[in-house]
Amino acid sequence: MDRLNELLHELGISKVKLAKFLGVSRQMIYNYLELDDINKWPKDKKVLLLNLFGIKSPEELEQIKVDTDYILSVENRMNNILNENDESGGATSKSLVGLKKRDQELVHNIIDIMKERLEDDKTDESYYIFKYMYHFIQSLDTSKELKYMLAYVSKATGFIKPLEFVFDEEEQFVFESILFSGMTLYNNGGASNAKIAESHRRFVNQIEHKIEEKMSRTLELNSAKVQAMRELGYTEINEANAAEVFEKIAEIQSRKITN
Repeated sequence: MDRLNELLHELGISKVKLAKFLGVSRQMIYNYLELDDINKWPKDKKVLLLNLFGIKSPEELEQIKVDTDYILSVENRMNNILNENDESGGATSKSLVGLKKRDQELVHNIIDIMKERLEDDKTDESYYIFKYMYHFIQSLDTSKELKYMLAYVSKATGFIKPLEFVFDEEEQFVFESILFSGMTLYNNGGASNAKIAESHRRFVNQIEHKIEEKMSRTLELNSAKVQAMRELGYTEINEANAAEVFEKIAEIQSRKITN
């Protein structure tokens, strides 16, 4: 059973997703995994699990070597079954109507992993992980390098092949090479404490400067909005006057530029 747990971890199969695949509750999955022998599982569930791994007997689990091709084959088998089970669709499925099937699968997989981690975590760590991930997704359009960062992580963890380039190949190649050098330096402790402290100080200064610029910009826009509403004689922005107010705000800002 230790090998089974290792395989589930290596393949990135969450307890939630496995429960959905086998058609049982999440608690039942925990009960199954506490057994000392897969042969003690209900026969239909054991057969489903073996088919998922592409083997005929529990003894073959020890012979499985996890690589990219094997991960993809297991994912395909699992997704085929899950798609059949999801034909009727639940609340989440209905909210994804209009998306491609592969996109719906991706959203479901993300939600399953997040749900499982949040349920199991007795601290706030998972909450902050997903909060920062949410910020990361929100920021994707601000920097193309963020996409390269995601690809690097997928490659470094063995989910995709190292020479797969779906974005700008030349830029992605350079970014991955530099990031690999940085991660190697980090893991080997190759930089002095003084250099690290100085680098982090510059990082903090840069972020604080961006925050100040953002706040200044926000204050400037609020000031222009107040002035625009005052000049137009409005006390609030609504659907009827929004276009006029925004036009006045642009005019006020252009005055500052010409002055």
